[in-house]
Amino acid sequence: MAPKTAPTSAPPAEDRASRLPLTALCLGYFMVILDVTVVTVAVPSIGTALHGGVTALQWVVDGYTLAFAGLLLFCGGLGDRLGGRHVFAAGVVVFTLASGACGAAPTPAVLIAARLVQGAGAALMVPASLALLQAAYTGGAARARAFGVWGMVSGIAAGAGPVLGGVLTGAFGWRSVFLVNLPIGLAALALALRYVPSPPPASGRSAGLDVPAQAAGALSLTGLAAGLNEAGTAGWTHPLVLGAFAVSVLALAAFLLLERRSRAPMLPLRLFRAAEFSASAAIGVLLNLGFYGWLFAAPLYFQRVHHYSALRTGLALLPAMGVVAVSSALAGRVTARTGPRFPMVAGLAAGAAGLLGWLAAGTGTPYPVLIVPMAAVGFGTAFTMPAATAAVMRAVPEGNGGVASAVFNTARQAGSAVGVAVFGTLAAAGIVSGAHTGVIIAAAGFAAAALLAARFVRAA
Repeated sequence: MAPKTAPTSAPPAEDRASRLPLTALCLGYFMVILDVTVVTVAVPSIGTALHGGVTALQWVVDGYTLAFAGLLLFCGGLGDRLGGRHVFAAGVVVFTLASGACGAAPTPAVLIAARLVQGAGAALMVPASLALLQAAYTGGAARARAFGVWGMVSGIAAGAGPVLGGVLTGAFGWRSVFLVNLPIGLAALALALRYVPSPPPASGRSAGLDVPAQAAGALSLTGLAAGLNEAGTAGWTHPLVLGAFAVSVLALAAFLLLERRSRAPMLPLRLFRAAEFSASAAIGVLLNLGFYGWLFAAPLYFQRVHHYSALRTGLALLPAMGVVAVSSALAGRVTARTGPRFPMVAGLAAGAAGLLGWLAAGTGTPYPVLIVPMAAVGFGTAFTMPAATAAVMRAVPEGNGGVASAVFNTARQAGSAVGVAVFGTLAAAGIVSGAHTGVIIAAAGFAAAALLAARFVRAA
């Protein structure tokens, strides 16, 4: 008699269980990325309801990304030192509570302050989540698939943000774009505490507690963004603007000096000796500068030039956002087969072409003219990101996953903050003309990033 075979209609219990850590980590990351893009469509409504000008709206977006970027290195080292699961769970709690505060904010100042706290929660979550993924999935193919799913979730969140923001703002008001995080945060926390394994902290590591260097790095980013944000209204030669830029340069010099002299640096500068790591970090800056700068300007263009509602604006961005999830998933598979160089170069080239296509946007441009350029921007950005993440993580020794993730995401969020500041400043002088200048700058950045990937990122 032939032996009985196990039924194949359902996956084994252990396979299902192995997905739960990934689910928990991806839920947290989903909130982080969602709050970068979900607010973009709500920004004009926030300005109307809270009586905030363009500069205040820039800070609503940039306050989040600045706190995120400024604390990533600290939190990456903290995760390596104290254990990723504890740091990730703390980040979920902080982020969720801050989301509630954003939803209840009565003034622009309170909203900006709550966004800063949200950014701190995001900084706790993201490096820990990547390090936990790296520890949970040790095989090369399994790790590539996990990073692919992680990147796909980023794409889904980025793509869903403007549409969800438009739907929520139109149906329930702008506060709902922040309150939607509450059930997501509770689910992420419950799953993380129960199912995410916590690898032991790296022995002998004290990185992440270098407070003077942390303060200098955060001050440098804040000075840069402040100068760019205020230049649109005060002018590029205003003493406040020039002073902010001077503070940024001096703080950066202090940061590098402190890190070089520290016996336990928050950012081990030796990591940048690897050309692939340095190039991937630079690509992260250029990629986010172009994409998120454009994503700040596009809703303003649709709502203030074409007078679209928040809902219609979210739907108008579907060509860019609708392809993001598919592109991220495809990039994960391609990266697993070919290595990260090909998807990075191809994605950046497509994104640059899409950004240049946005030069067709004018006061009387028919909407169908912008569909292909927007789709190219969304596809190219999402196709690049999972591959760039894989390139950064493989370029560092084991045990440095938290710091490597923090460096890459700091680079990305710094690029986002600068991109929003640049596009916002240009838009203050004229939405259409500012968008045209901005996309030329962004496309040049994408092209430079493609050259860096072709030259320094290994194929496999």
